[in-house]
Amino acid sequence: MLNLRKSRYSVRLASQPADVLAAQRLRHMSFVKQAQNSPDSTDQDDFDAVCQHVLIEDRKSGQLVCCFRFMELASGAEIAQSYSAQYYELEALSKYKGRMVEMGRFCVHPDWKDADILRIAWGAMTAYVDDNNIDMLFGCSSFHGADWALHADALAMLKHRHLGPKTLLPRIKAPDVFKFAARLRRKPDAKRAALAMPPLLKTYLMMGGWVSDHAVVDRDLGTLHVFTGVEISAIPPARKRLLRAVAS
Repeated sequence: MLNLRKSRYSVRLASQPADVLAAQRLRHMSFVKQAQNSPDSTDQDDFDAVCQHVLIEDRKSGQLVCCFRFMELASGAEIAQSYSAQYYELEALSKYKGRMVEMGRFCVHPDWKDADILRIAWGAMTAYVDDNNIDMLFGCSSFHGADWALHADALAMLKHRHLGPKTLLPRIKAPDVFKFAARLRRKPDAKRAALAMPPLLKTYLMMGGWVSDHAVVDRDLGTLHVFTGVEISAIPPARKRLLRAVAS
């Protein structure tokens, strides 16, 4: 059972339909409303029914400040069932023998800027990973803005330092992609790249994570996303200690 109380926040799994609905409303506020200026509604899809939903709430007010969902796979043989498999050809990962978890729909309430929220979210997942012997985390990490030029330095940094191993690298499946590893020739500006890197992706990379060699363009939401993976065995020991300290 995923449950954590830290600082001013509490983390729990959704236990009733109203919890999932609250997460879907926050996702809409974060993903759809900001991209399209659409009225209040929900962001939902068929994967909601097969995922577990994590809620991070302010302990004093009860307000939902962050949410994400995850799906556990017994091995890579089940990866075709994942959300990511809609957009990436994951045949290479289908041979992965270890237990896997796909994380997705991660969002923080736009009015809450506290960095502790992201740390506590990862602390909660660290506890789950340890308790369930998970070997790999993966998912899609998004950049706001569908024009690759807005993220040129960050994408160049991904090319130079963070491409996945060829034995696991996803191939192209989506119809609209930007092949940044093949097309970008620039040397990245490290400062601009760090500023442009989305917080969730930055955390993956700090844990030793890797990305696909291309980004999928989502013009409806106005985003680019890259496939992101991190093998638990590759997380630096110091980073593991920090995450476990948050989880304790």
